[in-house]
Amino acid sequence: MTTTERKSIMTTTAPGQRRPTLFADGFDIGRLLLQGRAFFALIAIIIVFSVLSPNYFTVSNLLTMSSHVAVYAILAIGMLLVILNGGIDLSVGSTLGFSGVIAGFLMNGVAIGSTTLYPALWVVVVLSCAMGAFIGLINGILVARFKVAPFVATLGMLYVVRGVGLLMTNGLTYNDLAGDPALGNTGFDWLGFNRLLGLPIGVVVMIVVAIAVSLLLNRTVFGRWLYASGGNERASELSGVPVKRVKVRVYVLSGLFAAIAGLILSSELTSASPTAGNSYELTAIAAVVIGGAALSGGIGNVRGTLLGAFVIGFLSDGLVIIGVSSYWQTVFTGAVIVLAVLLNAVQYKGKPRRSRGSGRPGIATPSTSSPTTNAAAPASAVPEKTRG
Repeated sequence: MTTTERKSIMTTTAPGQRRPTLFADGFDIGRLLLQGRAFFALIAIIIVFSVLSPNYFTVSNLLTMSSHVAVYAILAIGMLLVILNGGIDLSVGSTLGFSGVIAGFLMNGVAIGSTTLYPALWVVVVLSCAMGAFIGLINGILVARFKVAPFVATLGMLYVVRGVGLLMTNGLTYNDLAGDPALGNTGFDWLGFNRLLGLPIGVVVMIVVAIAVSLLLNRTVFGRWLYASGGNERASELSGVPVKRVKVRVYVLSGLFAAIAGLILSSELTSASPTAGNSYELTAIAAVVIGGAALSGGIGNVRGTLLGAFVIGFLSDGLVIIGVSSYWQTVFTGAVIVLAVLLNAVQYKGKPRRSRGSGRPGIATPSTSSPTTNAAAPASAVPEKTRG
């Protein structure tokens, strides 16, 4: 048997159908570096700052930086869902700050007549998260039902939410969120300072959110609908995908995750400011883009977004540790974002839109050449993604 025959037997599963193999198109170091750029960038950052500072690569410092990254990552995961749908959410930063304001407002007591009520901690958390989801719901309705451009709708909500927060506090900050044992509103600092299995609570929450969203995207019908509608909204709608419902839900989830991130940040700072989270929406977008997602929608994953958040967080903290000016920190962070967008443009230039940032074949969006046939197709007509 010749070498060619053995190769044919190893790679062929059926006549005319070849089994995909690693590096089937040949090994390409450029493609490997391009697709794994977030991972390699993170490794490079760790190596460089470990050389520049002996205190950088220590367990305590890594845990501290990870707790900072958790806020960015949770915010970015919510942004990922919106970007996968082909939208954008510029209100997540103000939602983050507003959730902390709601928590501070409730913990300081709600005056009803001559009586002041102090809600239990779990009530504070639930109401703050509910407010974040409500802000996302408004965004989703504006975008999905009233056809307002996502950029305009969420930019307007950014100012509205920030303004309401400033009005509630009169521009001041809730400086003490420790609570009073006699009032039963203590324990808020548990999110920011306690640890579970040696990990900061914020990191644990980040891991739980990442796993939950990853399962949502990869193991549920909603995930397939999201990738399909982000890749080709019109074709998905003709196939029976509830495009508007999906769009509303992703904005609700984005608002919810922004509120969770806001609670963690307020707990870490032991204070709640109406201006907290300023420009965090840009950081979230940057993390998603650095992680390989396409701003046009339909391409991206949680793994890449987490790597993008760690790249930004570890870079920022590393610059602080070695004493770089805050002005230069802004320059370096902006340069990384520009480079990430440039690499995304290079990676996806001239390629048909697919449903996974990892380069695997995804949901094949149906053709719109026969509207009558497609309109009658059920939602299950959207084929499942290829699983790796």
